[in-house]
Amino acid sequence: QVQLVESGGGLVQPGGSLRLSCAASGSIFSIYAMAWYRQAPGKQRELVAGITSSGRTNYVDPVKGRFTISRDNAKNTVYLQMNSLKPEDPAVYYCNADLSSQTGPSNYWGQGTPVTVSS
Repeated sequence: QVQLVESGGGLVQPGGSLRLSCAASGSIFSIYAMAWYRQAPGKQRELVAGITSSGRTNYVDPVKGRFTISRDNAKNTVYLQMNSLKPEDPAVYYCNADLSSQTGPSNYWGQGTPVTVSS
């Protein structure tokens, strides 16, 4: 059974920083692309940042220059360093991964970790 488990969310003041982590576990053969999405109340889930197995990254415009996605392939973990957090950043942040396991290739989601930005 493959699981993605996020951690690191919480409450931070505007301008503050948080680092999210997402660890994949289970009978995993290979992890391809990994990504972070977010969903604010009343809004659709949206891509925040993605990273390929080779480390190529992409970001949505609102977070460019503030967020950094990275991964540790040895630990099957992806990170999202969020700096200069703004009032428009609060949401539940979800980890996503394309990977192959004993059951074949598939796409997986974590359970989400909430981020709140408030003074």
